[in-house]
Amino acid sequence: MRLAFSSDTDRPIRSSSPLGECVDTLFAVVFPTPCSLCGGELTSATSLGICRTCWASLYPWRGAACAHCGEPLASEVVSSTSAEAGEVLCGSCRRGEHEFDRAASFGLYRGNLRAVILQLKFGQRERLGERLGALLVPVWWRVVAPELAEGERPLILPIPLHASRQRERGFNQAERLARGVVRELARTTGARALGIESHCLRRTRATAPQSGLSLAARRENVRGVFAVAQPGRVRDRVAVLVDDVMTTGATLSACAASLKAAGARRVLALTVARATPEFPDAVL
Repeated sequence: MRLAFSSDTDRPIRSSSPLGECVDTLFAVVFPTPCSLCGGELTSATSLGICRTCWASLYPWRGAACAHCGEPLASEVVSSTSAEAGEVLCGSCRRGEHEFDRAASFGLYRGNLRAVILQLKFGQRERLGERLGALLVPVWWRVVAPELAEGERPLILPIPLHASRQRERGFNQAERLARGVVRELARTTGARALGIESHCLRRTRATAPQSGLSLAARRENVRGVFAVAQPGRVRDRVAVLVDDVMTTGATLSACAASLKAAGARRVLALTVARATPEFPDAVL
């Protein structure tokens, strides 16, 4: 597949030079700071406050997962034959509860991956978003690339925040993640960066945070919340939603329903982490 692009938010890709890396390392030695996760000493000023060991600990989920929504599944309830064949569906997907066509996540929402996402969202660490977004590139090749015809341009849509929430936070973490995806794709393929459609999908009203709500309450909380501002850009296109965490899929499903109503051909969803009671965070 040849990477295509749109011109909505194309930005130049910067790569560090050997001299720049030496300067960064020297800076870290002269002005040492601790890793925000483990407290160890940083060896580079470009590490975004997280040491190499902690970055390396952000590993993907490699076990069995639902073929439709990507929910990680306990190995003892999944036969290896059906998992390899991609036939496994979770209970929600067997009941057809999701509006998107397929979703997948990089890893589990626990440990250091959870900690970095929380720093991104609530610690004013927006630069972490692009580094985390780059982790989604293998998921892109597995989930998105097979859906695209030669030269087809997918719509990359960060899950929008309401204007009031974005003013409070100062940025949209999903948009930062999406930038990380397109930059890493450009870096690894040599193709020009894909564009990000930041204004095509909008949130029409403020809602309560989804965390802590039941499944039914989550669905009701986001019912009719998302609208497509530019239906002409969506019609007959493959739409790729990008967000930080998927729990029940209610938000992604609400977005997908609006996109499908506007004529999207397929709606795919990529998230950095998947939260599931099957694999809770040990520190909770």
